Amino acid sequence: MTTFWSTWIITITLVFVGGICWLLFANRKGKNTGPDNTTGHVYDDDIEEYDNPLPAWWFNLFVITIVFAAGYLLAYPGLGKFAGLLGWTQENQLQRDIDRAHAEYGPLFEKYAQMPIAEVSKDRQALKMGQRLFADNCAQCHGIDANGSYGFPNLADNDWLYGGAPEQILESIAKGRIAAMPAWEAALGNNGVQQVGAYVITLSGREADPALAAEGGKKFAMFCVACHGTDGKGNLAFGAPNLTDGIWLYGGSPMQIQQTIIGGRAGQMPVHEERLSPEKIHLLAAYVFSLSRKASLSQNAVVAVHE
Repeated sequence: MTTFWSTWIITITLVFVGGICWLLFANRKGKNTGPDNTTGHVYDDDIEEYDNPLPAWWFNLFVITIVFAAGYLLAYPGLGKFAGLLGWTQENQLQRDIDRAHAEYGPLFEKYAQMPIAEVSKDRQALKMGQRLFADNCAQCHGIDANGSYGFPNLADNDWLYGGAPEQILESIAKGRIAAMPAWEAALGNNGVQQVGAYVITLSGREADPALAAEGGKKFAMFCVACHGTDGKGNLAFGAPNLTDGIWLYGGSPMQIQQTIIGGRAGQMPVHEERLSPEKIHLLAAYVFSLSRKASLSQNAVVAVHE
């Protein structure tokens, strides 16, 4: 803050406080202009207005607020560059709050950090803590229910781009992920894009133009199997999705599939180890793992019913 703006703020603040003091004390005593302690104003021929000062208790409340304001401006920052006699800053206050939280919750985080993620995922208190971490750091993209959205994976099912084992989830959160689906329009041409798109549709059990799909299968074998595999079931090492399960990150309609082939995709999962401690990432991984664990239990229950 420059000296000019500091002086400006100090001047404006003090002028306002001084003006309030003048207004309060200038009206402390009445200025009788009529008989019987009235202002001299008459309404409807017989209604007169008394010229009485503020009640003492009300006046004293105003005085207290002014004294409080003066004390606050002396103790805390409020007058330009003047830092206040107490030396308080919002940065120091934040650090004190962080230190207090670490002292209170640090042992609890450390306790869970020593436990395997799979075991932590069964602890109700740990899951509540993990859920709060998820809401603060992950819900913006994956949704508060972790069901994801267009371009952001659903974390509450059993479909994983980079693996759903506890260690793999932990690595995804800590290190982040960068997807790299290249654009194929230049290599395939418009007809080739339609052909490969038709073939990809058939991989998930849907119907497509047989002639297009047949030609698309040949081109798929040339350009796509390196990442998605000969059977189209993907590759966790590259984050290449499984094309046979009907789960689509960017949509599974013919047009959306073709758009993915034409322009490619470049999703990015940010690195969290730079902003979260290892203990918090451990809890977060346990919470995410618990979501897929619930999905597995639910799926197994459905299978058992059908059997």
